[in-house]
Amino acid sequence: MGETYAGAGVDIDAGEAAVERIREKVRSTFRPEVVGDIGGFGGLFAFDPSRYRQPVLVSATDGVGTKALVAQAADRFTTIGVDLVAMCVDDIVCQGAEPLFFLDYIAVGRLDPAHIEQLVEGVAAGCRQAGCALIGGEMAEHPGAMEPGEFDLVGFVVGVAERDQLLTGSQVTPGDVLIGLPSPNLRSNGYSLARRIFFERAGRALDAPAYAGADHSLADELLSPSVIYAPAALELQRNVEVHALVHVTGGGIPGNLVRVLPAKAGAVVDRSTWEPPRVFGELQRLGEVSDDEMARVFNLGIGMIAVVPPDAAYKAIDVLRSAGHRAVEIGRVTEGAGDVRLTEGDE
Repeated sequence: MGETYAGAGVDIDAGEAAVERIREKVRSTFRPEVVGDIGGFGGLFAFDPSRYRQPVLVSATDGVGTKALVAQAADRFTTIGVDLVAMCVDDIVCQGAEPLFFLDYIAVGRLDPAHIEQLVEGVAAGCRQAGCALIGGEMAEHPGAMEPGEFDLVGFVVGVAERDQLLTGSQVTPGDVLIGLPSPNLRSNGYSLARRIFFERAGRALDAPAYAGADHSLADELLSPSVIYAPAALELQRNVEVHALVHVTGGGIPGNLVRVLPAKAGAVVDRSTWEPPRVFGELQRLGEVSDDEMARVFNLGIGMIAVVPPDAAYKAIDVLRSAGHRAVEIGRVTEGAGDVRLTEGDE
């Protein structure tokens, strides 16, 4: 009997079944600019340049990191796609771009149509929240390179901004106000350290309470999806003068805020202005993690920062709260040399 692709570990029939299972979920994200349907060699999007004076396309790509390993261990895949979309669209909105369309790439050890359906369900939900269309993707079965049950998830987004409205950080000046948008969880960053602390050091089980007195499990905590800030950030830019937006991901507040500071500016962030979610305190206590390391790795409860002129701060907070985020003033841009200091109160 001759060799077959299925015998080598690649099931073409399963791939075709997966496409049928995700078809309606993908269609649920379509915008009027989408041309055709899924299944072609490329996704089609009829971009209308007449909406803009000088349109600039802005793109980004990202993954979900080792949060995927938590989803795999918990056998829960319906929300991690939201994280994928958040990581991508919240990057490009920091340059003033409206997300237009999204593509995903799913690599698996063995293709299970039900597994793919759950992953794409999350991606589609994230795209609907962000207002962008899921117009294509790829499912790749990698027997030998990945074990059955293993997967990786990567996304790619394209958006558009007016050239003269791009956010580059060039307008940031000392005296500008920092407005923080809360994050109720780790989002998709710091999971290698979180996994090490919870599972290896503390020996916690996924079905155990997230912390003493919690009414939800550790799996619930670690797999809660990322907030998607892009729609609120775009609304803010339509109503308020915004000098910069900062997506707080790997590197924490200091490592990302410094990316928008001019050469002769710094920033002071007052950590007493918000209460970090309990999970961060648990990680620090169980892992004996220093304050500096916590700030370098985790978002500490702030997922995005808007930098606005002082006279726009109150309106900015009102706009963001109306968009569903309990925004709060967390600091100021100062004279300096690119340094970001995290303080407590009047320190």
